[in-house]
Parts: sequence; structure tokens; C-alpha cells
Amino acid sequence: LLPFHVTGHRWVEAEGFKDQGNAFYVKKDYSEAFNYYTKAIDACPKNASYYGNRAATLMMLCRFREALVDSQRAVRLDDCFMKGHLREGKCHLSLGNAMAASRCFQKVLELEPSNSQAQQEHKNATAVLEYERMAELDFEKRDFRKVVYSMDKALGLASTCHRFKILKAECLALLGRYLEAQSVASDILRMDSTNGDALYVRGLCLYYEDCIDKAVQFFVQALRMAPDHEKSRLACRNAKALKAKKEEGNKVFKNSNFEAAYRLYSEALAIDPNNIKTNAKLYCNRGTVGAKLNKPDQAIEDCTSAIKLDDTYIKAYLRRAQCYMDIEQYEEAVRDYEKVYQTEKTKEHKHLLKTAQLELKKSKRKDYYKVLGVGKNATEDEIKKAYRKRALMHHPDRHSAATPEVQKEEEKKFKEMGEAFTVLSDPKKKTRYDCGHDLEEDSNNMGAPFASPVWSSNGGFVPIGNVVASDVW
Repeated sequence: LLPFHVTGHRWVEAEGFKDQGNAFYVKKDYSEAFNYYTKAIDACPKNASYYGNRAATLMMLCRFREALVDSQRAVRLDDCFMKGHLREGKCHLSLGNAMAASRCFQKVLELEPSNSQAQQEHKNATAVLEYERMAELDFEKRDFRKVVYSMDKALGLASTCHRFKILKAECLALLGRYLEAQSVASDILRMDSTNGDALYVRGLCLYYEDCIDKAVQFFVQALRMAPDHEKSRLACRNAKALKAKKEEGNKVFKNSNFEAAYRLYSEALAIDPNNIKTNAKLYCNRGTVGAKLNKPDQAIEDCTSAIKLDDTYIKAYLRRAQCYMDIEQYEEAVRDYEKVYQTEKTKEHKHLLKTAQLELKKSKRKDYYKVLGVGKNATEDEIKKAYRKRALMHHPDRHSAATPEVQKEEEKKFKEMGEAFTVLSDPKKKTRYDCGHDLEEDSNNMGAPFASPVWSSNGGFVPIGNVVASDVW
């Protein structure tokens, strides 16, 4: 043991350092306060209050792990040091160890049951434990929004808990809020570049943004830092498998092996339902395959699935709109092209929209091609032959013995057939009809409705009123 005058001198010196530390603490100059409390500890390392003061300073500097060590030293030196127990509990709580914090606050309440600060902090610790419990249950239910809510509440009481921040960031990534998730993970990595959990979240964000190669690099780095990091291992495996399957599908598609492409895209979609952006592309790719296989309904369904995952995916809207055009569902096609043009006002998109609008307008008129039973590319001879056949079929004289209802229906069909032939057999009228012009206005301008001709036995066309059944060829 040192002589008394030596130890007494050190105590006086230590008290002087402590007083100077207190003065800087009051001025909120915590760095200088820390330096003087450290000098006090060096001069007299068995004094609990010096460690307690330095712990308080470290807490103000947000260095809670170091503060926790000093608080624990303080209570080891003096088990009745209430401020030491309080500070240890607050450090545990800030770092997210609510169970240990609760024990510390309980110790204070044993020493002083009426301590209001310990009572409140004990309630805070209990609340954090409850938020943890709720978050765990909601994560299992995949209710990630509720997990984020619970973690925000918990972080309000445990502000430096990396575990809570990582869980929040992971759920933000799973919700598609990648920028927020990356921000949280990056903050942790600035303080601890070897944090495997934060590296995993950074990789997860890149993976979900379809930057698979970069994502794999982060997963591999996370596994270097934490070889047992199971989430990184699984994500790395999924990322590699997804990339390989997608690329294989693209390759066989380019070789026009559409059945194989459909199968491979389907297998890729089964790998990870959480990868929204990549799966949206896979659905759209499979929709393209469906169109190539002449399965428009299937293609539309896949494009719709892609849009549900990513409602900004222009390529999926364009593919679906084309499928709607192919099956003559023009209203749906116009709706998709309008969405595209609102997003990207290009000349090409404007042209596609106008084309769909024209087809929609045309679809609402009588379809003279259908009336005659010919295709839109039918030749003049094909149109004449179709008319002759239908004229014979629907001529009113053929149905003179039928009921009045049947006669009326056949007469209506015969008239429509005549209108159709009048238009489609006239090159000018046919061109205007194909371009979507209103031919009724043309007819009104001429002062008479369409005539309804038939093919007569002498090889010419005559109005309906001048023919009988024997005249129809």
C-alpha cells in the first residue's frame, strides 16, 4: 500500500479533476468533461462516482456502449450507487436490451421505491419489450407496415439500437421503400462497416431493385463478416438462381423456343415472391411469350400481374394494350394507351393511342365486314361473292311464308347487307369507312339513304323493290 500522504494527495488531485469536469459538463462541453473525469479516474480508480460521471458524459456524447461499461464499473464498486444503476439501465435501454434495463431499474426501486425516474424508465423498458413482441408476431404474419410502426415506437425509447434499426430497414425493403431502407443501413455501416445485418439490408435493396450482381457482392461481404448469417446465404442463393433462370429464359426466347421460355419464366417466378421488380419483368416477359403463342388472354393476365406489382411499368401496359387490340377489346386498349401517353408523351405513344381510339370509334358502328362475313382485307371479288350468297339467303321473297317476326328480321338483315355492299363495293366509300368517317352524314348530304342492291339474273344490280327471288343468283 502507498503511504497515506501519497494516496491523500491523489484523492485531492482527483477531486480537482472531477470539479473541472463538472464545470465543463455544466457548459455542455462534454468532450473536455470526459477528459477531466478520465484524469480523475486515473488518479483514483476505485471511486464509483468518477465512473458514474464519465458514464453520464459518454451518454451525452451518444457513446452508450462505453457509457455502459463505466456504469457497470461504478455499481461494482458501489452496489448502492443509484445513479450508477439508473445510468446502466438507460444505456441498456438505449442499446435495445430492455430486459437488462428493466433489472437495473428494478434494483433502483428496491433501494428507493419512490424514485419517479426509475418508475418511468421501468415503464419504458416494459413498453420496448412489448413493441419487440408485437414486431416479432407481425413479421411472422408478413405485416411489415406494423413491424415498421413498432420499431419506430421502440426506437423512440431505444434510439441507438442497431437491431431495431436493421429490422425496420429490412421491412422497409420488403415494402419496396428502398431509399429509406438504404439510408438506415448506410447510417449503421458508417459507424460499423463490418455489420453483417446492415450489409445484408443493402444487398436486399439492390436485389429488389433488380441490381442482382451488386446485391450478390453485398451478400457475399455480409457472409465474410458473419459466416452464419442465414438470411444473407438464402438471399445470395435466390439472387443467383433468379438471374440464371431469367437469362436462360431470355436465351431460349431469342431462339423462338417459346414453350421453353414460358416454362423457364414460370420457374423463375416461383423462386422469390418478394422480389417485386424482377417478378414484374418476368410476368411481362411471360406475357410476351403468351402473345407469341397466340394466347392473348393468358398474355393479358400476365401483363396485369406485372402491373399489379409495378403500376409504373410502361412495357407491361404497352404489351397488354396490344393484346387488347388483337382481340378487339378497344376500350381497354385505349385505357392502357392513355396511361402510357400520360406518363411518356412520345410521338410513338400518341400514334398508338390515336390508332386505338380510331378502332374504338369504328367498333361502335355497324361492322359491314361482319355483315357480309368477309375479312377486312377481302378483295372486290370476295366482297361480291359474299354479297351474292347472303342476298340469296336473306331475300324477303324466300321468307314470304314465315311468321311476321321472321320476315321482319330477315328484311332487316337484307337491308343491312345492302348497306354493307353499297359501302364496301365503292372504293371511295370503303376508304372513308375504313378510316372511321361517319358515312351517314355522307348519305344525308346526298339527300337519300343507302340503296340496297341485289344481284340480278342479267348480271346487274337492281334495287330491292324491283327484284323477286328468281332474280337472285
